[in-house]
Amino acid sequence: MTAASASDLTPSTPEGTHNFRDIGGLPVVSGDRTRAGVLYRSDALSDLTPRGLDQLAASDIEVVIDFRTDTERQMAPDRLPASPPPRVVQLGVLEGAMAGMAQEVMKSASQASDPEAVSRIIERALAQIPSLPELYVSMLQHGASAFAETARAVAQSEAAVLVHCTAGKDRTGVAIALILEAVGVERPAIVEDYASSERNLAGPWTERMFGMLQAMGIPRTPALDDLVAATPPAAIVTALEWVDSSHGGAAGYLRSGGLTDAELDALRRRLV
Repeated sequence: MTAASASDLTPSTPEGTHNFRDIGGLPVVSGDRTRAGVLYRSDALSDLTPRGLDQLAASDIEVVIDFRTDTERQMAPDRLPASPPPRVVQLGVLEGAMAGMAQEVMKSASQASDPEAVSRIIERALAQIPSLPELYVSMLQHGASAFAETARAVAQSEAAVLVHCTAGKDRTGVAIALILEAVGVERPAIVEDYASSERNLAGPWTERMFGMLQAMGIPRTPALDDLVAATPPAAIVTALEWVDSSHGGAAGYLRSGGLTDAELDALRRRLV
């Protein structure tokens, strides 16, 4: 991909995405701000239009980190520029994989012998959906190596890095929050960046996801609504407080996943 100035990189969302943004410009406790054109976050790139592909190709994004599971990637493969292609790092994180969950529910339901059995299977699955704070803590308990590898990719890349999952709000939201916290971004700014995903996803994207679930015969519940499209500030605050209490902060957490002190220093130099 060709090099571009920060002003070229930030003004337009690639057509076909809904939750794409640069995390540059956020306030750091030192009084600095995060550097633009270094780290981006997004929903999946499976619906990029031809213009969206051109926009992505014109940026200096050369690394794409994909937190989706194999099932999610098979259902909706990313569309990426062909020349030159970005380096794709697949770090599947199970927690938050709503599409895979829905598939498993419907696979079990299809093997049931009668409509009442199908309803019971769906009801049991819906009753087991965790709250977002619970989901994020579970994600953190199992995903330290994936989140550390994401931070390492940002620290080591000379070009921009794009991080995404399906909605770009849960797995991506936790990963970005950890990186921002580790480099000293003010926590209210981290929370606001996380919360903005709900506004970005409102409308066509959310309606399409609920339509897909309805077509599978899965009814809407408050917990499912949150899992699909919500980003309440309390959820990411709970996640960061768990990191504080368990690891003394995001830097300690990322170290637990294998990130070295030298890589943490490089991450700070890269982003601030």
